[in-house]
Amino acid sequence: MLTLKEFEEASKAVKKVTLETKLVYSDYFSDQTGNEVYLKPENMQRTGAYKVRGAYYKISTLTEEERQKGLITASAGNHAQGVAYAAKAYGVKAVIVMPTTTPLIKVNRTKSYGAEVVLYGDVYDEACDKALELAAEEGYTFIHPFDDLGVATGQGTIAMEIFQELPLVEYILVPIGGGGLATGVSTLAKLLNPNIKVIGVEPEGAACMKASLEAGKPVTLPGVNTIADGTAVKTPGSKIFEYIQNNIDEIITVDDSELIVTFLDMVENHKMIVENSGLLTVAALKHLDVKGKKVVSILSGGNMDIITMSSSISHGLILRDRIFTVSVLLPDKPGELSKVASTIAEVQGNVIKLEHNQFVSINRNAAVKLTITMEAFGSTHKAQIMDALKNAGYKPKLEETVI
Repeated sequence: MLTLKEFEEASKAVKKVTLETKLVYSDYFSDQTGNEVYLKPENMQRTGAYKVRGAYYKISTLTEEERQKGLITASAGNHAQGVAYAAKAYGVKAVIVMPTTTPLIKVNRTKSYGAEVVLYGDVYDEACDKALELAAEEGYTFIHPFDDLGVATGQGTIAMEIFQELPLVEYILVPIGGGGLATGVSTLAKLLNPNIKVIGVEPEGAACMKASLEAGKPVTLPGVNTIADGTAVKTPGSKIFEYIQNNIDEIITVDDSELIVTFLDMVENHKMIVENSGLLTVAALKHLDVKGKKVVSILSGGNMDIITMSSSISHGLILRDRIFTVSVLLPDKPGELSKVASTIAEVQGNVIKLEHNQFVSINRNAAVKLTITMEAFGSTHKAQIMDALKNAGYKPKLEETVI
């Protein structure tokens, strides 16, 4: 079994490669939930994620012979960077197999640490099979991203830091992909305080750990579908599964749409970029049925590419009713377009895009379709704009917003 002494040794070791990520108290999420909410910003690590902890500690426990064979792993990105960074620190070769769907920023940063990158498969599990194949062929030392007690011990050093800053912490929320982070954090947390609650959080489209706990053994999902690419795992770890069973108190699942809105919350209220897997624990805060508790959400990483970031912002604004689209029918005669624009302006709506379709009806004098995409302050303001259009004699119809 993992011991407190092992975690203490790991905590000393990882200080060589980690930055200090002090807890951030969140006024916004505390007000939203009725708890004292703190964020553990592992998105601020050198490699943009917590994974460097487990990778470095595991590599530090290898023999010189094992390291010199070269290291290989499979990862959707963050563990890849952790292994690449640690391998560079030790001056040894690293080969990383990454799914073809991995965000470009993670691929490029992994290469920037000197690692050789092989893109293979659509999901982590396929990349892992390829990495094991290459390890057998070339004699590389395989560093598993989560199903390894050494790696999990390194990840658990996060809990040591949380307790040092907030000794009376009552709840820790931890993302779960394969289960390595959750194993380390929950095991150490329970060693330090058996009464603490550790909640695992998974995306609904890749809830392999929840399914496994319900089955009483690791199971493989038929497929995964989530924007949280760092936790898009079909099969959880078998070596660490017993630790999850013993130390995780509950599993919460989060829908992708919740992650999109949470991304906006983090940017607007904390000025932080957090990747979708790292947002799981923040999105899960509203699912906690407690009040007045000291809660820590672990932000596991911040490696999000610009295209994904742009898409998250756009979709988040739509989900919050900050951007929406309506269509109205009006006669094709001078002044009608101006009348609609004035009606919207009077209630402070801001038009982003107009589409004037004269061919929606054979008799265009009777009906021309005007599709308007506009900005609003939120749901209440959106309703005011819709009411203003109705009062002006139009019959506004909500349309799908495409940006």
